[in-house]
Amino acid sequence: MDPVRNPFAPGAGTPPPELVGRDNLIEDSRIALARIRAGKHAKSLILLGLRGVGKTVLLDRMRDLAEGDGIQTVRTEAPEGRSLPAMLAPELRVGLLRLSRTAKASKLAKRALQALAGFAKALKVKYSDIEVGFDFDPEPGLADNGDLEYDLKALLESVGAAAKAGGTALALFVDELQYVPEDQMAALITALHGTAQRQMPVVLVGAGLPQLPGQMGKAKSYAERLFEFKVVKPLPAEAAEKAIRNPLANEGIEIQNDALAEIVDRTQGYPYFLQEWGSHAWDAATESPITLSDVQAASKSAIAALDESFFRVRFDRLTPSEKRYLRAMAELGPGPHRSGDVAMGLKREVSSLAPTRSKLIHKGMIWSPNHGDTAFSVPLFDEFMRRTIPDITDL
Repeated sequence: MDPVRNPFAPGAGTPPPELVGRDNLIEDSRIALARIRAGKHAKSLILLGLRGVGKTVLLDRMRDLAEGDGIQTVRTEAPEGRSLPAMLAPELRVGLLRLSRTAKASKLAKRALQALAGFAKALKVKYSDIEVGFDFDPEPGLADNGDLEYDLKALLESVGAAAKAGGTALALFVDELQYVPEDQMAALITALHGTAQRQMPVVLVGAGLPQLPGQMGKAKSYAERLFEFKVVKPLPAEAAEKAIRNPLANEGIEIQNDALAEIVDRTQGYPYFLQEWGSHAWDAATESPITLSDVQAASKSAIAALDESFFRVRFDRLTPSEKRYLRAMAELGPGPHRSGDVAMGLKREVSSLAPTRSKLIHKGMIWSPNHGDTAFSVPLFDEFMRRTIPDITDL
């Protein structure tokens, strides 16, 4: 079939042709943001889920809807090795410049830009990766103490005051929150707590891996009371079928029921994998309807594509000892697995493997659903490890 008409969009954070099965989560974010804007209480939202479950796509859809409702938004990602001030400062500047063009908010937005200038200059010594333009000179004593927890609170309160004057709210959309270091996470939580106490219209809509609530609770014990944690799960079968069938129907193409069932089964309902299989099934088929044999042929190319991109980019970041640990996990199946069982497979003591396990958690490769348990944060990664390293003794 014509590859130009292929409706599927496999890619990191790429919007699918049809976002299905997420209406409740989107409505929860709309209500929270509308309440914050109206001066009413609402908790910040945190989306939790494994890789490939569609958190980034959801985050972007929520942001688009918020902007459509007149809410000021900033959007950033927390990659490893970059500080929280460096991520937030440029985005806050853009948001404040927009607010400064609003007559009611202009004065307070300009003061918030002064706060931002003081914030960046005071913290530049500690966080050398801060790069942001200065539109106004700092106001002495405003967010320029040099202490991140104190200054970020003062900065967000200034931003909130400007947003409130403008009859709007500021929503911070932050992806990959699990990479924010503990001390910086503590500062962010403290700042959001401060704006909530002062009823400032500032809210966080974040996303991260399942270990994030534990990290946030460790940073500040009251985090669980400040945030609404929403678990993003794989799509149920009916929604997964719609994610494939509806885009095909829009192009005038049908798919046989057994072929559709095969895609849902192979992908386990993960949106990223659904897009990958859908795209390859389109390319494998020569005519409508798409058949089971088309999907079986597509599975080979879809797996090869995942191995070279989605899985490989994570595998290549691993040290030899980390690869050995994950291969031992993969030998046991998809998991979760007891840490002791993984250690037994490696013929090592659990305590001797603790540093490796901690590094893998920090890299976002695994997480701990319960004390002593270990699970892959990347779906189907156990299968990839067995394909890539067929014999565990090769490591």
